[in-house]
Amino acid sequence: MTPHVGTTSPTDSIRTTVVALSAVVAVLCSFLGSGAVAGTPISEAAGGALSADATAVAPGGAAFSIWTLIYVGLIALAVWQALPQQRANPRQRQSGWWIAASMLLNAAWILAVQFDLIWLSVVVIAALLGVLARVFVLLTATRPESRLEAVVVDGTMFVYLGWVAVATVANIAAALQADRLDPLGLGADTWAVVVLALVAVVSVFLAVVGRGRLAVTAAVVWGLLWIALARIDSDGWQSTPAAVAAAVAAVVAAVSAVVVRTAVSSA
Repeated sequence: MTPHVGTTSPTDSIRTTVVALSAVVAVLCSFLGSGAVAGTPISEAAGGALSADATAVAPGGAAFSIWTLIYVGLIALAVWQALPQQRANPRQRQSGWWIAASMLLNAAWILAVQFDLIWLSVVVIAALLGVLARVFVLLTATRPESRLEAVVVDGTMFVYLGWVAVATVANIAAALQADRLDPLGLGADTWAVVVLALVAVVSVFLAVVGRGRLAVTAAVVWGLLWIALARIDSDGWQSTPAAVAAAVAAVVAAVSAVVVRTAVSSA
């Protein structure tokens, strides 16, 4: 762990404290979303709009286990960035406030769903996606100074971004389905193919901008494969077009990341 030379300012102390508190808020609100202690499980809240079989692009229930990894990563990140050696870390000075915002938006999203405010949850998750994209740009602009930083900070935030990119599509579809809205009258299967193609395009963009960062791609592929599996589940919303589109998008995401990473490594 590389110590940072320089004086820690009062702003650094405030920032690291806010990030740590934001992580606590996010984790506490996650218990509402799980229904383990209080609240309603996300799959049952808002009339089941976000359940695994609610729409043609809803990931299978097991896909949401990725949140455990994300929350563990956020806690580790909050502890790491608060260490005396890291408070003056230039990368944390740039991204810390944005990371805190992402945690608070996560909590806000869970609260919106708990109160059945499905369209508000769409606004919140869109804002969360924008914040995570900003963190992605900031972190990929410079290299982490240690392997630990690469895993705890970059790894956590990139997995977070990849999953939220897929979850945003699912959230929008859930809101439309809850209100029985079908823009342009194309039907669920056609819209599923369109939005999953868009996810594939976004995954290529992230691969290029992030120079083949595998963590973000892994999370995107995870979400897409669980969408594909959920569409062939005999007990769920079946859709062959959506299943194929999700599988193809997963392949596109994986191949683009590998190609870009290989090109960068050989340059």
